[in-house]
Amino acid sequence: MCNDTIHTTNTSCKVDTLQGLAYTPLFVLGFLVNAAALRASIVVQDSWTDTHIYMVNLAIADSALILFLPFRIYDAFFCLPKTFFCTFLINTHFINMYASILTTTAISVQRYMAIRFPLQARTWRKKKEIAVVVCLGCWTLLVTICAIFREENYPNKLWTCYERCKNHQLRLQFLVIMLFVGFLIPLLIVVFCSSRIICILSKEDARSEEKKRTIGIVTANMIVFIVCYTPIHVAFVVNYLNTPPPNWPNEHMPAHVCFLVSEWIGSTNCCFDCISYYFLLKRLYF
Repeated sequence: MCNDTIHTTNTSCKVDTLQGLAYTPLFVLGFLVNAAALRASIVVQDSWTDTHIYMVNLAIADSALILFLPFRIYDAFFCLPKTFFCTFLINTHFINMYASILTTTAISVQRYMAIRFPLQARTWRKKKEIAVVVCLGCWTLLVTICAIFREENYPNKLWTCYERCKNHQLRLQFLVIMLFVGFLIPLLIVVFCSSRIICILSKEDARSEEKKRTIGIVTANMIVFIVCYTPIHVAFVVNYLNTPPPNWPNEHMPAHVCFLVSEWIGSTNCCFDCISYYFLLKRLYF
């Protein structure tokens, strides 16, 4: 059981072959998809717009999450020692996940504004500057939150390199920030903007194939967002409310298994974001 001393050895080494096998194809597919997205957004494009800035920021967030997955795969098979490097890996994983969430939210707002106010959107000035500020603001906010609550993932609170001790709950303030700022508010914005886009395009008299494609892509993006990110945040709440048994390291805990599965589902979004890349590269209605 965890105590208040910092562990630097694998005293609770737990080989998890299933996790290693689950994250390996995710890493391969994610690496290929995001490499193609970065190439398309940086190399292929001659001139940048605010759309490209959001797209590159999304690709960077997803790529950073993907590039650190080999450490998780290695830990699943061989166990990494519980050091501050584990703290860095956990924070990096979730910073990039929430950066993807916030950037996707910004893209949804941009799409909605462009379709709801098409003439004004084409004449708005400083769109690129606004996009840069929004992207930098997202990273600054996330790094600041991580710095404030940095002790939440210190080695003395870790059971394995990637898993927290079940007898050390997250601070309520940290959980509330993750739930509301990191998920619920972005979810409401994404659902509202996507629904309005679908409604506006569906009401237009002349529905071309391009518009039908746009409706399909926006719908797919919204569904992917909900499916990928809802389970992990439900798992956060369940784990917070769940009281672990005294012998939790040796007892099967369904809530813990659900958390691991939901965390993997959340990570798959870095592959599904290619839908957004496609939409943005086509530059429909921009």
